[in-house]
Amino acid sequence: MSVRTTDQQWRPRGAGSLRSRAVNGYLARVAHPLMVAGMGRSGPSPRLISAMRPGVNRTLVAMSPVPAGTRAERVHQFVSSGQVRGEWVGAHGGPARPDRPAETRILYYLHGSGYVVCSARTHRGLVARLSRQTGLSAFSLDYRLGPEYRFPSAGDDAIRGYHWLLAQGYRPEQIVVGGDSAGGHLALDLLADNHRRGVGQPRGLVLFSPLYDPTFDLAVANQLRGTRDPVIDAVSAQRILQLYTGSATPDHPRMRISLDEAMTLPPTLIQVGGLEVMGDDARAIARVMRAAGADVRLQEWPGQGHVFQMFPRLAPESRMALREAGDFLRDAFGSSVPFSTPPR
Repeated sequence: MSVRTTDQQWRPRGAGSLRSRAVNGYLARVAHPLMVAGMGRSGPSPRLISAMRPGVNRTLVAMSPVPAGTRAERVHQFVSSGQVRGEWVGAHGGPARPDRPAETRILYYLHGSGYVVCSARTHRGLVARLSRQTGLSAFSLDYRLGPEYRFPSAGDDAIRGYHWLLAQGYRPEQIVVGGDSAGGHLALDLLADNHRRGVGQPRGLVLFSPLYDPTFDLAVANQLRGTRDPVIDAVSAQRILQLYTGSATPDHPRMRISLDEAMTLPPTLIQVGGLEVMGDDARAIARVMRAAGADVRLQEWPGQGHVFQMFPRLAPESRMALREAGDFLRDAFGSSVPFSTPPR
């Protein structure tokens, strides 16, 4: 695939593979209308969202296969500030959970969800493929979801998970953070909290289709300008997000997260699909982080939908994008700290 670079933005040429175009066309005809119809006149029912979650999660697990040889180890630990839940994932030939924290690099992964669905299990395939690309073991966090829990519960969990890793013996410079969709917003919240507390920032950051504005106003405006996402209807998704954000005001510092030049920010890779209604969220993050002095690479993939990296069977571009992400994470580390096992 040929590449052209403009204004620090990486864009593969073309409109996407024939397979991804066919899949996106089908989703636009089927999934998009179902999402709109499920809202009802008064918006989504919290009870309906909770009831639908297991089925949605099972579908995502089936669509995002776990590579052969992947190892996973569940974690559920009580700490002074609450609970840490998630799983260690490794697809590099070694144990899922590293046995020498002081000497090992890791990935801390924050899954997407719209803040109401998904889990470490739904994203195990994606995290495992990142593990295989980089040679890193990954800790994939399970955080609290709406409508049962409200803002900022998920952000508090993401921050607690990072501090738990530090307490295990990992240093900030041994950790890279990855996140997709709502997980991207959680990653930004973590960076801002680290700055406030004087905690070291992670070595690098990779974001897939990240959320910047939890009010979803950016996405709604993008849709009104004519962007047609194959899956996400922005108005419907805005109502779903409100099941988590509740009465939080748009200018709350943990809703529209402020990043500035006083912060030390890690080098960052952002990947976004060209069809996404959340494209302006990704571009806003890149703009804000660059203004704060961060080294940011923004990759826009034509013809791709939301978090296409999860679905290698549906989009061949998924594998190419993860190779790019793996190269970026390996470059972020250089050679200062060993991998869990020699990278493949």
